Amino acid sequence: MRSLNICIDIDGTITDSYYWLDFCNEHFSTNITEADVTAHSMHEVLGVDEDEFLKFYERNKLKFHSNQKVREDAGPIIRGLSCYHNIYFVTARDEGLTMFTHGFLRKNEIPYDRLFVLGTPNKVQKAEAVKCDVFIEDSYDNAIQLSEAGYAVLLLDACYNRKPINGNITRVNTWNEINDIISGLAEENKAM
Repeated sequence: MRSLNICIDIDGTITDSYYWLDFCNEHFSTNITEADVTAHSMHEVLGVDEDEFLKFYERNKLKFHSNQKVREDAGPIIRGLSCYHNIYFVTARDEGLTMFTHGFLRKNEIPYDRLFVLGTPNKVQKAEAVKCDVFIEDSYDNAIQLSEAGYAVLLLDACYNRKPINGNITRVNTWNEINDIISGLAEENKAM
């Protein structure tokens, strides 16, 4: 039996938080830097109309996500965690990206037990369904929603999520830090 049910977001969590900047800067003729990304909504950061951004995204979503790089240490750490824990990827990506996302994870040799491509940022129901023990996330709003529902959240630090957190959220900076925290949770779980 595996110790913990770990839910992991994808974009900005196992991938670089700012993977989209160059592509969007080029398309929208902007010069946004990482330090300028103080909101999770890309259209807000870019200063463009939401409908205009959504049309751009819909036309370019495969190219948009194709250039993503996996964060340093995320792959090896997830591979190690998967030996002892259940790994569930839970993403708000468009449901039409399901096969693409499976391919992305396989190409980067990232193991998982299940992938849930929700098409919505509401992840609480899926966390409940898989009996989530800890959720790794980069979206501040998602972290708050999950934590208020009683889930432990590891919030990967980014310029856009530096707001006050509650007691169920732990702010982390690296995947090594995530690994240490999950190891501690697994030890606590064994002691129970």
